[in-house]
Amino acid sequence: MDRLRGWPATLNEGPVGLRPLRLADVRVWRETRLRNADWLRPWEPSNPETPLFRTGLGPYISMVGTLRREARQGMALPWVITHSGRFAGQLTIGAIVWGSARSAQVGYWIDGALAGQGITPTALAMAVDHCFFTTGLHRLEANIRPENQASRRVVEKLGFREEGIRRRQLHIDGAWRDHICYALTVEDVPGGLLVQWRRARESAARGGSPVEEV
Repeated sequence: MDRLRGWPATLNEGPVGLRPLRLADVRVWRETRLRNADWLRPWEPSNPETPLFRTGLGPYISMVGTLRREARQGMALPWVITHSGRFAGQLTIGAIVWGSARSAQVGYWIDGALAGQGITPTALAMAVDHCFFTTGLHRLEANIRPENQASRRVVEKLGFREEGIRRRQLHIDGAWRDHICYALTVEDVPGGLLVQWRRARESAARGGSPVEEV
């Protein structure tokens, strides 16, 4: 757990980066969330204590405070996704369990204006490698609504396996929604997920059929 004290590392792969979430991101975070409200609302948990689409700064400050505490306790890795150095979205490794499980859950969102450029899978591949080979986790899960095709394509392209439906798992957009559980363990990516993803893109490009970006 000591390796998770404080904020996570800054990681980069070409123009795509992951860096720690900061209080100073409040204005760009709020602007991006408001502009993408319709894009994000169908997929995000309903939480009356943290209404993420309000115009005030309070929800963001509360969220960052919570994630800071969880990071210090070894329970979360909160990142900002960047593209060419600019704010592009958010990726959080949360619900970290140590002991004999060494597992966690991943959640992410991207600015709709940047969708389709391969930013999200690249960022997720970097996060997975950091979790497995630096932090020491063994298993990562991504639970995604069946209707969220874009998010499902991200994990499917990276080789997350589908492990079944979790009935009425989360309250989202006014109702209890089913989610598909996707997962990876460290044994699935012995050479690293980022290398695997990079090779897949390069191979597809050489064959004249570029990987469909997400």
